[in-house]
Amino acid sequence: MKRSTFIQNSVLAGISMAVSPFTSAGEIPKSKKTFNMNYAPHDGMFKNHGGKNFLDQIRYMNGQGFNAIEDNGMLARPKAEQEEIGKLLNELKMQMGVFVVDGGDNWKTSLASGKKEFKDHFAETCRRSVETAKRCNAKWATVVPGFFDRSLPMDIQTSHVIEAMRIGAAIFEPHGLIMVLEPLSDTPELFLRHSDQTFMICKAVNSPSCKLLYDIYHMQRNEGDLIKNIDRYWDEIAYIQIGDNPGRNEPGTGEINYKNIFKYLNSKGYKGVLGMEHGNFKEGKEGELSLIKSYQEADNFLV
Repeated sequence: MKRSTFIQNSVLAGISMAVSPFTSAGEIPKSKKTFNMNYAPHDGMFKNHGGKNFLDQIRYMNGQGFNAIEDNGMLARPKAEQEEIGKLLNELKMQMGVFVVDGGDNWKTSLASGKKEFKDHFAETCRRSVETAKRCNAKWATVVPGFFDRSLPMDIQTSHVIEAMRIGAAIFEPHGLIMVLEPLSDTPELFLRHSDQTFMICKAVNSPSCKLLYDIYHMQRNEGDLIKNIDRYWDEIAYIQIGDNPGRNEPGTGEINYKNIFKYLNSKGYKGVLGMEHGNFKEGKEGELSLIKSYQEADNFLV
């Protein structure tokens, strides 16, 4: 599932204000299982149990033991809705994970080019993101530099990305916000594809507001050696996302040993959000319950 699909689904689901059966019943069934790690579902993941309204889905997520959410499309939601989500998260003592500093062009605008109009647009989107983060109590925002500019040498493109990230970091840093750079596997045209490359850029930017988002699904596809690489780049990793491969669905549906990965992250003392940026392997209510069960099993690493 591509990031653009997540953004589209998030916005469409947020528009609907239908009342879920849990609202009318006045109670959401509670899971007896608590999680060791802080997993964060997204809009639409539990729509069959929680209803179309994202606020009701959040209530259902909380009732099943999840203590965080993430929402790639938060920046595109109406301001009032951003505030409603922030208020509900505060009431439920849930954490807001990442949203995307979305350039609106599916990554084709390239900060690797060094062009002023792209840097200016990025800076303006960062400023909008600060205001969005305040409304929904967010701490992290995902940044993707865009496509390669193949007319330029690689090192010059890298210097342009570093320059742009310093601009973004200067905007975020006074507000205590962190932009997390995400290497991706969606297309080989994307400039940022590997964790070592992202680590180097974060070191060069040298700001607490510029860190690495380690998406386990993407990194399994692009480089593998997951635990060793997480350890290598640990001091620049501020956020982690989940998805099994192949298929990009919940743990246990592919080749990645998530039980070992979660056990390792716990041993490292990771207390941050683990974004569930993936689809549901099965459809409907059965698929949603199966997803919860898969997380309970993968999270049961202390037994």
